[in-house]
Amino acid sequence: MDVIIIGAGIGGLTLALMLQKAGISFRVYESAQEIRPIGVGISILPHASRQLTELGLQDALAEVAVTAQESCFFNRFGQLVYKEPVGTFAGYDYPQFQIHRGDLQQILYRALVERAGPGCVVTGWKCVAVEQSDTQATARFVDSRTGEDRPAQQGAAIVGCDGIHSLVRRKLVPDDGGPIYSGVNMWRGTTWWKPYLTGASYVRAGWLTHGKMVIYPIRKKLDPEGRQLINWVAEIETPHYHQQDWNRRGQLDDFIGAFADWKFDFLDVPGLIRGADSILEYPMVDKDPLTRWSFGRITLLGDAAHPMYPRGSNGAGQAILDARALADCFAAGGDVVGILKAYEDKRLEATATVVRTNRTTPPDVILKEVYERTGDRPFARLDDVISQDELAALSNSYKKVAGYDKAAVSAQRA
Repeated sequence: MDVIIIGAGIGGLTLALMLQKAGISFRVYESAQEIRPIGVGISILPHASRQLTELGLQDALAEVAVTAQESCFFNRFGQLVYKEPVGTFAGYDYPQFQIHRGDLQQILYRALVERAGPGCVVTGWKCVAVEQSDTQATARFVDSRTGEDRPAQQGAAIVGCDGIHSLVRRKLVPDDGGPIYSGVNMWRGTTWWKPYLTGASYVRAGWLTHGKMVIYPIRKKLDPEGRQLINWVAEIETPHYHQQDWNRRGQLDDFIGAFADWKFDFLDVPGLIRGADSILEYPMVDKDPLTRWSFGRITLLGDAAHPMYPRGSNGAGQAILDARALADCFAAGGDVVGILKAYEDKRLEATATVVRTNRTTPPDVILKEVYERTGDRPFARLDDVISQDELAALSNSYKKVAGYDKAAVSAQRA
């Protein structure tokens, strides 16, 4: 059984590693000319961390990532609203990692090549069409640089792991409506900066109406000046945005005003922003959940299947869980159409629930509650505004929806 994987991102490479472990034949096709580290920071929550640990990658991750200790919420005046330990510091058996997306991709890629050989990933091949018959699936490609045709590739199944702009999804569901703008625009960057709080703290601050920040370290190895690489995301509600382009350069003057006075006791936020080498801008978008992913011998995985708002630190994790579910279905055997349908049955509604929850009640809804109850003013005593029990309930509710509460992680099949 040969599985054609379209896309060598987090989901595609993780699926390839899991298929290799299960003894299932595969090949990955990537449109980029080379696998090189690009992107910014992402979180690997305990449910996904467990799966990568089972692939033997925990030590490699721990070497380059920051093992997160706590998640903290502040208002825009620098007042602490809520904090809780995370990962192994919260009693999980698996850590929460904060990592540069490029570092994670390189770890997955190197492990795959070591285990399956350099020919398992083909770069510079851009998928332009997918087709199928009763007996096989076919992917058609062109050279991503020259546009010249490449030989068609046949396999038992095709898995589209090609992101929010998925060609495979467009071919399967041409009328999916396209990306839906949330009303929030984002600017992202990374800055070499001195450690703050524990040196491994995930911080959310402010609220979207005025301006919200997400800040966390993604490389723990300090430079000669004792700094870490800090990932930051600025989010502001606005009707103005450009169609998503993950490489669009952002302009500092378009958003810095909302954060100009955010000089907290533990962090100079405007200084952090101004210290970035470059800034990227793109809108917060998702897509409505599909009613199906699997069409005969072709299916979808990760952002191609269920693009979601990056408000729960959970997009990469859901792709990793998809990969595990699909690999398990292949390993269980049966006809290909039935395998892909079984995978869909496992993951379709679970991920649709995460998409919907990220729109309404992700973890940062804690900040919305405080913003509304205080009228966006400093508080004298937080307990007069909201109780710690209420805040903990909001946090724990999302963990259950996303599948990384302690009981769910412990129950995952190893």
